[in-house]
Amino acid sequence: MDLNPEYFINRELGILAFNRRVLAQAEDERVPLLERLKFLCIFSSNMDEFFEVRVAGIKEQIRFGDLHTGPDGLLPKQILTKISNESHDLVEHQYKILNDIVLPKLAEQDIRFLRRTSWNEAQRKWIQDYFFKQLMPILTPIGLDPAHPFPRVLNKSLNFAVELEGKDAFGRSSGVAIVQAPRALPRVIRLPDEISGCKYGFVFLSSILHAHVNELFSGMQVKGCYQFRVTRDSDLTLDDEDTKDLRQALQGELSHRQFGDAVRLEVADNCPQQMSSFLLGQFGLSQQDLYQVNGIVNLVRLMQIPDSVDRPDLKYASFTPSYPKELTKQSDIFKAIRKQDILLHHPFQSFNPVIEFITQASEDPDVLAIKQTFYRTSADSTLMKSLIEAARRGKEVTVVVELFARFDEEANINWAEKLEDAGAHVVYGVVGHKTHSKMAMVVRREEEGLRRYVHLSSGNYHQRTAKFYTDFGLLTCNDEICGDVNDVFAQLTGLGKASKLKHLWQSPFTLHPNLISAIEHETEVAKTGQPARIIAKMNALLDPDIIRALYDASKAGVSIDLIVRGVCALKPGIIGVSENIHVRSIVGRFLEHSRIFYFLNSGEEKIFLSSADWMYRNFFRRIEVCFPILNEKIKKRIYKEGLEPYLKDNLNAWEMLPDGSYQPRLIRRGSEFAAQNFLLNTLAQGINIED
Repeated sequence: MDLNPEYFINRELGILAFNRRVLAQAEDERVPLLERLKFLCIFSSNMDEFFEVRVAGIKEQIRFGDLHTGPDGLLPKQILTKISNESHDLVEHQYKILNDIVLPKLAEQDIRFLRRTSWNEAQRKWIQDYFFKQLMPILTPIGLDPAHPFPRVLNKSLNFAVELEGKDAFGRSSGVAIVQAPRALPRVIRLPDEISGCKYGFVFLSSILHAHVNELFSGMQVKGCYQFRVTRDSDLTLDDEDTKDLRQALQGELSHRQFGDAVRLEVADNCPQQMSSFLLGQFGLSQQDLYQVNGIVNLVRLMQIPDSVDRPDLKYASFTPSYPKELTKQSDIFKAIRKQDILLHHPFQSFNPVIEFITQASEDPDVLAIKQTFYRTSADSTLMKSLIEAARRGKEVTVVVELFARFDEEANINWAEKLEDAGAHVVYGVVGHKTHSKMAMVVRREEEGLRRYVHLSSGNYHQRTAKFYTDFGLLTCNDEICGDVNDVFAQLTGLGKASKLKHLWQSPFTLHPNLISAIEHETEVAKTGQPARIIAKMNALLDPDIIRALYDASKAGVSIDLIVRGVCALKPGIIGVSENIHVRSIVGRFLEHSRIFYFLNSGEEKIFLSSADWMYRNFFRRIEVCFPILNEKIKKRIYKEGLEPYLKDNLNAWEMLPDGSYQPRLIRRGSEFAAQNFLLNTLAQGINIED
């Protein structure tokens, strides 16, 4: 069937709809107060990236006269107008939540952000001392004149436009100066207990600078001081044909990210029209790119507050992830894997078995080789350190590092250099295709000969995000699965034709056609009057061919449940098109990140885990793997833990309506159920859900 634009949701507007669901968490009275503050910060961070990447891309389309439309039929200028309208509404609502709800409630709990107008004498003296000793020595005010043009303002940095009157020591009379807040200093400073007047008293760095800005311009009159922040295009592009050394070329590009084309200007609400117009002109922006906010211009910086406040009652209850029973009595992880496949469900189960898998491999004299992919990892990654140690011990260590993992490029380059220095083989996958698959393979010498062990996952090898991203991982020594993983590594490190894999579906070769075939099989089964069922959980659904196949399946009578955390371009519940499709989004304490694909398959159920969302980029511009669950017991576990609870959720679930909007699921009295809470109360406690 042809995909009518009316049946397709624009990607950018879908992302904003997700951010609205994130923002709703800050309003939810069931969420602990300091966590509500965090959700306001997460919303700001999400919007930053949205402008840096998505809005920047649309502006580039317009600049080059690209009139290409997506399946939704919207032209770039139409999309940009809709983005501006929706974003302004969201940001206004965000600050209303902050000022009218969150800050007053924090004040009730003796956690206060002290405004300049409320400082007492002791506070003023301490703040003045802080300014002269900590802040003023590293400030560089720049008066604008022919010798001092408008400075290059760093992406997302905090700056101040200062209106001046009078002449300086040289007789210059510049009407405007720019002051950039030092990046080395915190944006929120806690006052000493003895002068704060409350249990936790904080003052904004911007307030300190505002109060003492006249000290920077001796003999001149400061008429006004206005916060501003510019967001820039942060996408990186390299010419594949002219690139000889990918890492070296990328290192050269990273420094330019801070000074890409401006895409958004944020100013405080006290900024007058003439100053905001002046700033817009300096950055080549229009009025629709201006966001005038009622508060500090960078709420992301408030993310540090919950960690600075010792109030467990205002945060999510802490928990200790459970350890898989298969490993509690067996310290030798390879012996445990030989006995049975092991499923890991993070963050409810510990990430430590993944670390132990690589750490034991690095120390085991019988391990000959380790191969692993890295898309994102932490700056202090134990896994990376273990790989470096393994290479130093003389093992064959091969690491596929994705240099173009957005906003993690610099960290990945640093790890790549350290790995190479230790003697590891470092490759960067395939030019033009991001390596997004999550795979690790260990080759071990045993009595029967060489045996391979693998870890496959839906999530990154990042021990910090594993604490708040939901993901599945599988440890196995199944010979055919291991053989497939070995073949994928061979593609990434060498040259040659893609081999036929026995079990894994792989992008950019077989994942897309195999998913289409699986959907079409359910469609054909439904046409015969037999039960047909599809359940899919992912972060995003955008691919037009997949959507077309799902619409056809719905028309044939296939029962389809889609659990899509972020943007979903498909519209459910349209009579004659998608009335058998239900779409829900789960937004809660943890970031839903796992990808699970279930097909009833005429009663012989199939379940797959994957690193890939159902998007064009994942199918055709990335190296992804999708792997089947062959063990029946584990297959039941994934259904019971990864799908069934999310279909029952009525506390953190949002249902998509036929027009593409979302509404919270209706709760029947006494039937409250949240999937994440259920998993915390069972799996994280070591309780077998199947029991």
